[in-house]
Amino acid sequence: MEQSLLEVKDVSYAYHTKSGETPALSHISLAVSKGEFLAIVGPSGCGKSTFLDMLCGLLKPEIGEILLNGNPLEFSAAKIGYMLQKDHLFEWRTIYSNVLLGLEIQKKKTPETIRHAEELLLSYGLDKFKDARPSQLSGGMRQRAALIRTLALDPELLLLDEPFSALDYQTRLSVGDDIGKIIKKERKTAILVTHDISEAISMADRVIVFSKRPAGVQKIIPVEFSMPDRTPMSSRSAPEFKNYFNEIWKELNHDA
Repeated sequence: MEQSLLEVKDVSYAYHTKSGETPALSHISLAVSKGEFLAIVGPSGCGKSTFLDMLCGLLKPEIGEILLNGNPLEFSAAKIGYMLQKDHLFEWRTIYSNVLLGLEIQKKKTPETIRHAEELLLSYGLDKFKDARPSQLSGGMRQRAALIRTLALDPELLLLDEPFSALDYQTRLSVGDDIGKIIKKERKTAILVTHDISEAISMADRVIVFSKRPAGVQKIIPVEFSMPDRTPMSSRSAPEFKNYFNEIWKELNHDA
């Protein structure tokens, strides 16, 4: 049996302030296989973003452990990419220099990594805009540039914290479809946090439903469609889609 890329074992975490303790995560256990796309949904404020911060090492579990490729997170050589709600492109830099920024910061700017970044720009339709400034691009193109900047570092695990939430609905659908295809084509392992049930179903191989704070794993729902060559957009018109939506909706509202 192939070893999971990511293993989360009985992880709990609480925020501590002078006014007291606020539990955020409670005994979370899950595993993610290489090449799998996982989506996490849950009530607002339940701790989804806290969980991502823990996966990338910004926070440490108070209980439990996180393993990457079988090694404790802090000792793992695996690279993690983090795509946030805002694209964080710098206006004083061109799209090309924005894409290379991560390589510069991590001192990994070599002829090979530059070539890889340029190939990504070409493959995903941004090579014609590499000399443009971020303000000259649409919101969707900016998010694509932000993803390419992350992929240029060749991460083994990609964390997506509501990366489409700032976009209007039509653009969100298009960009979600676009980025979902890119992640699958690049064979990246990804974890998406979203409030959008439809987005989670359309993009993920499994949807994890978190309980209200402190977040625990309420249910794990494998997402399977009968259609060949599934894409995020085509998944939305699949006959199974409505059943998955209703199942997740009920899980999120069973205490309401």
